[in-house]
Amino acid sequence: MEQLYEILEEMNPEVDFHTETALIDDHLLDSLTVLALISELEDAFDITIPAVEIVPANFNSAEAMWDLITRLMEE
Repeated sequence: MEQLYEILEEMNPEVDFHTETALIDDHLLDSLTVLALISELEDAFDITIPAVEIVPANFNSAEAMWDLITRLMEE
């Protein structure tokens, strides 16, 4: 999970990704950032994030993203 925090903090160092739970809902991550983030996550964790998984619930917090990543790595 530390690698995920590093990626997130590199993309937006002003956000506290350890505690924030409404990254999308509060517009802390915009659509272009999410697209860049998806690419970073796919490369870093050797996964493919299907379009059906690109929903706010999967990107509102680092924990939600980690749950998505681990689920996709297990498939």
